[in-house]
Amino acid sequence: MIPVLKVAALFVITALAEIVGCWLVLLWRKESGSAWLLIPAAVSLAAFAWLLTLHPVASGRIYAAYGGIYVATALAWLVLVDDGRLDRIDVLGGGLIFLGAMVMVGGHWRT
Repeated sequence: MIPVLKVAALFVITALAEIVGCWLVLLWRKESGSAWLLIPAAVSLAAFAWLLTLHPVASGRIYAAYGGIYVATALAWLVLVDDGRLDRIDVLGGGLIFLGAMVMVGGHWRT
């Protein structure tokens, strides 16, 4: 796999760990779910923090690029898990943010 795709895949896995952890807390807090949901939530959020350490360059740049991948992953979560629908503003805004993240990833992580 080319380096840019490896970085992008790691970003997506990182975003999923963050989203799942937060979603489980939301289920517990807003949906009256079991407090046992907090255990996998904590594990998922710890995995998110650990995954951020696997990226190869300075953290500020990683967090900036990660933000774009996070937005795209969150929009996919909205459609696939929350059964929501994207409108044109979601697609346009998410697409612009994702494109910006890909410029950063492609410009800094090619070898």
